[in-house]
Amino acid sequence: MKNLLYQISELALKLKDIEFSKRQVDNQWLGEEATSEFGISEVENRLKVQFPGDYKEFLLISNGFAAPNDIEPTFLPIESVDYLKNIDNELIGIWTRDGIPTIGEELEKSILIGGINEEQYFLIIPPDSKNLKWRYWKFASWIPGEEEYKSLYNYFEEVSDFLNQQMVAN
Repeated sequence: MKNLLYQISELALKLKDIEFSKRQVDNQWLGEEATSEFGISEVENRLKVQFPGDYKEFLLISNGFAAPNDIEPTFLPIESVDYLKNIDNELIGIWTRDGIPTIGEELEKSILIGGINEEQYFLIIPPDSKNLKWRYWKFASWIPGEEEYKSLYNYFEEVSDFLNQQMVAN
């Protein structure tokens, strides 16, 4: 995953679709300093979950990751990760009441790992009796609703592919 994140950083910095910090440009890296196993387990204990392996791997590489463009979300440092219901309960209510109730139910269980105060969220949804694996959603009103990924790695692969297509188009 580390190589893929570096590839995304390199492409995003070359494309210059958005403004990056001096540190990001100088380091050629959109990531942050890695967290520790202890930092991850503290949040797992607070949320009463065991995060999926690929998300833990990501955090041990980069504790947060800047958006590479204005379409993708910024990934949060582990200390800011929480259930969506604790951050944007109104969204859950809208989908439960006015949208598709099953999506509202999924949002109720979801954990926000990216996109806070942005146009889209990146959510992970813990396994349950209906879905035995973690699920990965990019969720935005302009999609509309959820866009599901097989894994966090799969999401980053698609981001890299999109950025590569943008490079060719430029």
